[in-house]
Amino acid sequence: MDRMTLKKAYKEGLSPRTLVATIKETIARHASNPIWIYVLSDEELEPYLARLETQEAHSLPLYGIPFAIKDNIDLAGIPTTAACPDFRYVPQTSAYVVERLIEAGAIPIGKTNLDQFATGLVGTRSPYGACHNSIDARYISGGSSSGSAVSVALNMVVFSLGTDTAGSGRVPAAFNALVGFKPSKGVVSTSGVVPACRSLDCVSLFCQNAQDASFIFDVMADFDASDVYARALPARVRDVPEHFYFGVPKKADLAFFGDKEAKALFDASVERLIVLGGTPKEIDFAPFLEAADLLYFGPWVAERYVATKTLLESSPQSFLDVTKGIIEQGKSKSAEAYFEAEYRLKAYRRKAEAVLETVDFIVTPTTGTIYTIEEVNADPIRLNTNLGYYTNFMNLLDCVAYALPAGRRNNGLPFGITIFADHFNDKALLAMGARYMKENV
Repeated sequence: MDRMTLKKAYKEGLSPRTLVATIKETIARHASNPIWIYVLSDEELEPYLARLETQEAHSLPLYGIPFAIKDNIDLAGIPTTAACPDFRYVPQTSAYVVERLIEAGAIPIGKTNLDQFATGLVGTRSPYGACHNSIDARYISGGSSSGSAVSVALNMVVFSLGTDTAGSGRVPAAFNALVGFKPSKGVVSTSGVVPACRSLDCVSLFCQNAQDASFIFDVMADFDASDVYARALPARVRDVPEHFYFGVPKKADLAFFGDKEAKALFDASVERLIVLGGTPKEIDFAPFLEAADLLYFGPWVAERYVATKTLLESSPQSFLDVTKGIIEQGKSKSAEAYFEAEYRLKAYRRKAEAVLETVDFIVTPTTGTIYTIEEVNADPIRLNTNLGYYTNFMNLLDCVAYALPAGRRNNGLPFGITIFADHFNDKALLAMGARYMKENV
């Protein structure tokens, strides 16, 4: 399901009400996969449908476009749980980005499953159940934005909102053959989002194609003065030129964790970029990897503790063991440790800037491999860490990133690459993603 197909169908007489009924049938067929934490009832959907019935299909940019919302993002009148039932609350207002999308005509279908408190890259850390991969149910969906990705992949919605602190908006895209866009920090408001690491969090976007991602991002990227972390995109931004330079990590810095097919698919993606007019340049990936280690092993985990400490201290049993174990580490982080890490991060950032300035963007695998649900349950921390190898540094180093489908393994499971650049190159990367996928935006 995509925006242009629906736009054409609406011109030919389809009604949003009929579409929603069909979507609910699709959701029911996949009820055994815990994609949704909450699906809006007919009564709860009525105000959105009734409003659209007073509008012409061409009058709103996202008229009748169904979307899903990760359940750490508020929708007015609908419970937010962050995948923790005891944390549940019902917001009176929607998150800023949700309000913008609804104003543009989009229809919220419901709230999707996630790794509890957005802590994980696997999609298995939820009391509501582990989301199954949309292609092969034995495999993980990726997290933490698990349900958001799978809902798009299974044609329940045109797009979905996720969040991304350590890779949660990119890993599920790679595992479900989607595009997953993580904007520059602050460009999309996080007002009305349950924080993971508030200084790093981004609202991310999942779509089936690059054209939709570019169009919907333009609606989402609206400056929110009430968000103290908000930043506006500059009025003038550069484009990736017809003939461009792209960075590729040294072979010694690439990790595929024994997945030979992933390595071959990545090599093929580099060749594809060359055909599109790119010249590869081997880069020093060390500052990016060094920064990545700070996210969970450094003091930034204290932000997760701050966001959840009231419930954690009063009701620790409300947390999954793996989630609690990660978040509790933040309690012991000192101000001294924070400033020491901050100084190290500034040094990594300076080195990363020097690398980023020599290329138009850098390309890496989104993840080096994929795991089954059984494998992750048996070794949850180490395998989750492996999945963050190419993702954990991105927000710490203030980069923008775009995950793109890049072929399939022999068993049908998808592989993905990520292109990334310094912050505020959002539209340049979106356009480059469309070139890679040979789409017009």
